[in-house]
Amino acid sequence: MKRLLIVAHAPSSNTQALRDAAERGASHPDITDIEVVTKPPLDAGPKDVLACHAILLGTTENLGYMSGALKDFFDRSYYAVLEEKQGLPCALYVRAGHDGTGTRRAVESIVTGLRWRWVQEPLILHGEWRDGYVEEVEELGRYLAAGLEAGVL
Repeated sequence: MKRLLIVAHAPSSNTQALRDAAERGASHPDITDIEVVTKPPLDAGPKDVLACHAILLGTTENLGYMSGALKDFFDRSYYAVLEEKQGLPCALYVRAGHDGTGTRRAVESIVTGLRWRWVQEPLILHGEWRDGYVEEVEELGRYLAAGLEAGVL
């Protein structure tokens, strides 16, 4: 069974709803051969990355950068997974109060160094909160899990 790891920072009820939506989408009843593991960045680490077959990252935009928790996850995991997880399929969603540009660039820079493989453009959820964000993130989780199950990622 393949494993999809969701590492998402969720400090508010809205971002918790996004993390839950990602997990719900990835755990869709039609997707039967994927194990979904969801962890906050401070609880996730290299062992989790080494055990997964794809990763979905979620972060808030904090002062034009990724959350400190997600940065900590990368700091603790980077060198431990660098050689073994090249080509890891990945995706990102950012809950951005502004435009999310700095956050996106920061995560893309680290992912490029890790040589992970983007399976779609980062999903930037910017501006005032909209309930539709939940549906977008759920769809992203479902897409990743279904693609992983089908062997196209």
